[in-house]
Amino acid sequence: MHILIVETVWMGRAQYGLFDKTVMTAFSILPTLQARQLAAITPKNHTVTLINERYQPVDVTKPYDAVLINFTTSTAPRAYEIADAFRARHIPVVLSGIHASAVPEEAKQHADAVLLGRGEPTWPTVLEDLEHHRLQSFYPPVPYSSNLVIPPTRIDLPGFVLTGAVEATRGCPYHCDFCPETHLSGSQPFYKRPVNDVVEEIKSLPQRTVMFYDETLTADPAYARELFTRLIDVKKRFFCNGNVDVLAKDPELVKLSRQAGCLGWFIGFESICEQSLDSYHKRTNRIEEYHRAVDNIHGNRMAVFGSFILGADGETPEVFSRTRELLSDLDLDVVDFCILTPLPGTPLFRRLEAEGRILSKDWSRYTLNQVVFQPRQMSVHQLIAGTQGLYAWFYRPKNTVRRLVRSLRFGFTGFVAVAARNIVATMVARRLFQKP
Repeated sequence: MHILIVETVWMGRAQYGLFDKTVMTAFSILPTLQARQLAAITPKNHTVTLINERYQPVDVTKPYDAVLINFTTSTAPRAYEIADAFRARHIPVVLSGIHASAVPEEAKQHADAVLLGRGEPTWPTVLEDLEHHRLQSFYPPVPYSSNLVIPPTRIDLPGFVLTGAVEATRGCPYHCDFCPETHLSGSQPFYKRPVNDVVEEIKSLPQRTVMFYDETLTADPAYARELFTRLIDVKKRFFCNGNVDVLAKDPELVKLSRQAGCLGWFIGFESICEQSLDSYHKRTNRIEEYHRAVDNIHGNRMAVFGSFILGADGETPEVFSRTRELLSDLDLDVVDFCILTPLPGTPLFRRLEAEGRILSKDWSRYTLNQVVFQPRQMSVHQLIAGTQGLYAWFYRPKNTVRRLVRSLRFGFTGFVAVAARNIVATMVARRLFQKP
């Protein structure tokens, strides 16, 4: 069979210029690994075409034998549009991804089958059922076990790709209320691949620099220590995600990560309010540890990429000025400012829906930069304007130049990564934030 696998991104159908595409492609900024992993494990007797709509439109007139569309919440309307077009031509469609797993009955209205969970154990079964014309409506997830093999990632984006991608672990032992990944259908608390498998896959990647797509590499410090120790002799560079508590309290692990080739850590600080962190069940974060975590990382010549979420029930409009004050002191290299978004399938969504505070179920608005719920202690306008104001302040030219000069200490690749992420963040803020 000739199978089309479509991955869409949360930017939806945004169009990018040549410069934008070059920057985003070079650093392999992917929405998910799931579609690429499914492509990688598709039996070789099938032909696979993999399309990322950010770079290449989907031609619904081509004669594929089957179509798999992997998508997130904000791209659901576009995913359904593509699915309906193929089904109108009697081409079977399978839908997968976080959103499809969160609302499978909705997804089924636009598909012949819905693949729940991460899907690797059941994807071969789906293909076999397609060949024998016995496709089922839903394919439930298979629980993780010691026999699970997380497949490698197919990286064949157009252009010059500097950064490879890999998963060492899957899942997360912390169930933050806003996180769809940890509440994905069939998800398990935490699964660790054998370190040797991870190291061998990294060796096989053509890129010198790798991004770990794990939710966090610090959930099990002993595992991270073993992995970093093995990576020292591999002589590759990487970026990864981590939690404040370990990065603040374990300076030896941070130092070891640098020796292993780490260039930067992504940290979800989420808030400058302890009340907000508690409401999110973000147990790994304590504000008094923020500076120590950042200092440990910067002290080992690595960059810090932070993210903050605005709009928790305990936050008033004062949160924007307080966040700005903290960031003036924290010296982060890149920051993403997100508006709290109740994604389907999360405890946050269920609570706000029960309270009658969901303002819209137009999934295309669930982009992390629009307000789709009624905030408790500020207006919708205040939340949007305050978040826009933080972006405008953090990424104004004077501040950005200062960060770029400071990032020279991270070496050439670290500097380029910080510069690229600053450019991308500026583009995202400029293109995607709606006017209040």
